[in-house]
Parts: sequence; structure tokens; C-alpha cells
Amino acid sequence: MQTVLNYEVKDITLAEQGKKNIEWAQKDMPVLNSIRERFKKEQPFKGLKLTASVHVTKETAALCIALKEGGADAVLAASNPLSTQDDVAAALVKYYGIPVYAIAGEDSETYHRHIKTVLDHKPNLVIDDGCDLVATIHSSKRELIPNIIGSCEETTTGIIRLQAMQNEGKLEFPALGVNNSLTKHMFDNRYGTGQSALDGIIRATNILLAGKTFVVCGYGWCSRGAADKARGMGANVIVTEVDPLKALEAAMDGFRVMPIADAAPLGDIFLSITGDINVVSAQNMLNMKSGAFVANAGHFDVEIDVKGLKKYTKEFKNIRPNLDEWVLENGKSIYVLASGRLVNLVCAEGHPASVMDMSFANQALGMEFIVKNQGKLENKMYTLPRSVDEEIARIKLDSMGIKIDTLTAEQERYLNTWSEGT
Repeated sequence: MQTVLNYEVKDITLAEQGKKNIEWAQKDMPVLNSIRERFKKEQPFKGLKLTASVHVTKETAALCIALKEGGADAVLAASNPLSTQDDVAAALVKYYGIPVYAIAGEDSETYHRHIKTVLDHKPNLVIDDGCDLVATIHSSKRELIPNIIGSCEETTTGIIRLQAMQNEGKLEFPALGVNNSLTKHMFDNRYGTGQSALDGIIRATNILLAGKTFVVCGYGWCSRGAADKARGMGANVIVTEVDPLKALEAAMDGFRVMPIADAAPLGDIFLSITGDINVVSAQNMLNMKSGAFVANAGHFDVEIDVKGLKKYTKEFKNIRPNLDEWVLENGKSIYVLASGRLVNLVCAEGHPASVMDMSFANQALGMEFIVKNQGKLENKMYTLPRSVDEEIARIKLDSMGIKIDTLTAEQERYLNTWSEGT
């Protein structure tokens, strides 16, 4: 007898196209594919319930499928109201038997209802993208805590929230910060966000970047990727920062560095990727040149003060999908992309599968690490061992046909002695 799934997606008839897109992504995810094959045999998650809140895309679908094939009883909600690929959501339900609660464009009330619905699954394991699941568990679903073995967090934003919980002594189960793994932030953040953020801006606007002044707020791994890609496309890049070390690095990398207030009148395009609130303030936008474009690639829609901008707006126009014109009282027009939400996932398709391959390999192995170490971990954040990073990188290199050197016995000995010098 076939089990009838409960789910909430836009249109289940989109499933066929979603399945094609998932299979297309899997072709470019050799690391995760190898892990999935091992999980099939070893069943590390057999008998365990998994609840995930992630961007419902073809790449995250590949992760969820790998975990289910490893024995997990999985259920999925979106981690952002606008990033869901509706065909993928339908395919996960119809072809892979994973209940999904996600609809592109769902309002905030529906989004939070979906978060609470998937937590009714009473998970043993949690995968989070932005920490909304973990925060909800700790604030209003505390009865679930005794049964939770641990969680994995994907994003910089989520790790900031987890660190705050840990600092306050409020984190009540182990959490693995996937974003701290080298094969995550050095590649996904820099090359993935760097490319997909610009892809989103270009798709939403169809503007030429060459010759434009492009302001990047922040110089973390995501921001430096975007700054580098924008420069590569001919833009004149300005970086704004609050961290003196990162600001110095940006200057040494050849970018102009200045406060956002000074950059506001100069920029043609503004992209905030910091994980903080009101990075681009209403006052900053009032001081921008008419026709400036403002976008966000941070996880939550708080980096651009859209609410504050409403006070100075006399007319609002939707120009095309995910591009709104705000006609201000001072006579200027400011164009906000994706309503201030994640431009790379709302206006484009997110990161390419080949880079998410490494990120989701970390997620899959992170879940396995938590299960294998059940009862041994403290209620704090962990990072996967460096050996895991190295193995992921090694598999990735093999898939690319790249070979590297190995240390000779003499070199190994030299690196492990203090008595040999010049």
C-alpha cells in the first residue's frame, strides 16, 4: 500500500521538470554522489527523523535525497520565502517521497507556519540554513530538545546566531557549523556567491556592469567573491567595511575602501553581503544618485532598510519581476532588487551545482559526524576535522582530472623535526 504524503507545494504537476533539474544538478556533484552511494550501503541514519530548513533548489534536493537514501525519515521546509524552486519542491514529493512545505513567494505568515509544521515531525536531526529551525525549537518548541541529537548550520548568518546562543549559554544541543569548513566558505561563499549574486543582478536588470561603480558592503568570503567577479566584468569596485583587518585586505587587493556614507553618492550598484542589519540605511539611499540599484545577498532581508525607505517614498512601481522603483520625495528613483531578499536565489538559481557539491558533502558528513558521536558532544558549535576537508577536496580534484604531489618520506621527516635548519 502506497503511503500518502502530507505536503504543501505550489503545483505537484511541475514534478517532471523538477526531476530533470535535480538530475541535471546531480551530474555535477561527484563528491556528494560518492557519499550518497556509501550512505545507501551503510544506512547511517536508519530509524532517525530529520527536519531540514534549506533553500529548496535542485542542489539542496540532491542533499536531501542522499540523506534519505542513508535511512533518514526526512521532511523539508524552505529557509527563505522567495528562494523556492516550485518544480523541485514538487519533484521531491512525487518522485523521492520527501514531504515538502515550500512555495515560492509565500508570505511571512505561511513561511513561519511551514517551519512549525516540519518541526511537528519531532526530529532527531536538524539541518538549518539561517538558524530559524534551531531558534524556533529553543524559543517555542522546547519539548523537542531531549530527542535532538544535533544540528548542522549552512550559513554565515546562522553561525552568527548560533554563536550568540552559545555565548549566552542558551544552546541546548550540539551544532556543527558547516560554514566554518574550508571546503565550504572558501569555495561556496567566494566562488558560489561571487558568481550567483552577479547573475541575479544581471538577470533582474539586464544592465552592463563594465564601467559602473559597484559598491560591495563587507569583505568576508562572500563579499570578496562578489567584488572580485564585479572587477573581472569591468566594474570599478568600492568596498565598505567595519573590520580594520578586512578593510586592509580589501585595500591590499586593489579596491577602494571607504565608509558607506561616502560611497553612497558614488555608486551605481550596491550589494550588501554582511549578515548584519541596516547596512544600507534609508539615509544612504536618499544620498544615492538617481537610478542606483540596491541588492542584498545576505541570508535575511534586513541588510537594506527597505522599511525605513518607505517614509521617504512618494511612489512605488514594480518595473519587472524582482525589480521595484522607489520614487523618493527628493525626486530621485532608487531600484531595489528582490524586495531586499537574497538576490542570487530570488532573481537567479543560486550557486552552481559544482560548488554546492562540496558544501553539501560537508552537510552530509556533518550529519554523520553528529550521529557517530551521539552522547559525546557538548552543547556547543563544532567544525568538521580538517581531514574531512582534505578528503572532500581530494575527491573533487579527482573528478576534475587534477593530480597533485605527495610528500616524500624525507619531506615528511623534515616537516616533523625541529633539529634540521639551514
